Amino acid sequence: MAKKEKHVSETPATQFLRRHGVAFTEHLYDYVEHGGTAESARQLGVDEHAVVKTLVMQDERAQPLIVLMHGDRQVSTKALAREIGVKSVEPCKPEVAQRHSGYLVGGTSPFGTRKAMPVFVEATVLELPSIRINGGKRGYLVGLDPKLLPQLLDATAVHCAL
Repeated sequence: MAKKEKHVSETPATQFLRRHGVAFTEHLYDYVEHGGTAESARQLGVDEHAVVKTLVMQDERAQPLIVLMHGDRQVSTKALAREIGVKSVEPCKPEVAQRHSGYLVGGTSPFGTRKAMPVFVEATVLELPSIRINGGKRGYLVGLDPKLLPQLLDATAVHCAL
């Protein structure tokens, strides 16, 4: 594990990763409201394509799900709905996403969520050599091998990038 520049408190996400014996690196940056993955990638000097965002969405029955997507891409909700066999998918409102995940929006990690939710990962994310993904708080990403996502999160690969 890389040396930390500043002390980072444990989060449910880092506890989850440690419990599963996952090797990860820690990357702190100055959180900017509405800065998104473009801002974290810029500050950390990495390609935004390899910064993965965690999106809490819901189907037409308001059943929550998580989508992991490249930072520089959008989710085609139509393609996603078609692939997972539901009528429609839409983003959850921030307060609903927070209730499901247990994380503040802008700090949502797919690891250690409050509620177990199905996880879908854009298939091309799994082809990257490494990714940066939220570690459970704003301004904090963890680096890991994306090939671990299917087994760690029981994540299903989908093709829904725009």
